[in-house]
Amino acid sequence: MIKKALVVENLSKTYGKTGERNKEINAIQNISFSVNQGEIFGLLGPNGAGKTTFLNILAGTVIKTGGKINVWGFDLDTNPRQVRASIGIVPQEVNLDAFFSPRDLLDLQAGLYGIKKKDIITETILKMVALDKHANSYSRSLSGGMKRRLLIAKAMVHQPPILILDEPTAGVDVELRQNLWKNVKKLNELGVTILLTTHYLFEAQEMCDRIAIINKGNLVELNTTQKLLQKIKTKNVTINFNEKIENLEIIFKGFKIISKNEREVTISIEKKSGNFESLIEVIKKNNLKPIDITTDDGNLEDVFIHLTKG
Repeated sequence: MIKKALVVENLSKTYGKTGERNKEINAIQNISFSVNQGEIFGLLGPNGAGKTTFLNILAGTVIKTGGKINVWGFDLDTNPRQVRASIGIVPQEVNLDAFFSPRDLLDLQAGLYGIKKKDIITETILKMVALDKHANSYSRSLSGGMKRRLLIAKAMVHQPPILILDEPTAGVDVELRQNLWKNVKKLNELGVTILLTTHYLFEAQEMCDRIAIINKGNLVELNTTQKLLQKIKTKNVTINFNEKIENLEIIFKGFKIISKNEREVTISIEKKSGNFESLIEVIKKNNLKPIDITTDDGNLEDVFIHLTKG
């Protein structure tokens, strides 16, 4: 039986009447989902969807209106301290004391959690996030990627079984982003459960085992990444020609043309139909000589847009 790291049941959060219309705001509306132990779970949604409210409820800075949250076997209402001890939250904002070294920051964080000196694992964590060679440098001298890794290290000082990453690669360049994900995967391989929020949907597609998508406080989809991608029923086929082709709309009559010019046409076809073979037959029948044919099966962004805008 799969063990649950996080269980959310009918969670809701309503803010009091505010603004000119004096209306209540339902930030989260009776959402339910669970996160399996050892998986990388994505929580996605547009701005204002309710992600930040949910994370703040877990962190204890926002009080839920209704529902239940169970973290690593502890109920948020009856065992809030154990819940806090079971999670490590890596915030989106880089907030570090510029004049502290990574070693000093981790030792201080461990002290704030009440960890006994003999149980502090600062050196282990520094090696884990590849900061052991910069352990005594001022935090202000660290690169952007190092600062992000230091935030992860701070969240890990009390050895929580669940790590929550809130937009961890915001403003980070490609190379640093790749290094950061290597560290996250390494933590996951060591048994840490990862809950990830990100606006970079290609990251979620590559990293996450399962994904929940929320919109306007509602859970609109929850599935494995693979099954989410299977929701895309069409793919685009782009055909390039080395010469100008007239009357493309007539030649490809009966197909859904997405875009075209004199040397290129993009056509949408059903994945499970025989339309691709029919498309090739049309090309042969009209003696067309394409120099390139490419297909685009779609990605998580297409699913996300469909679910949150449709």
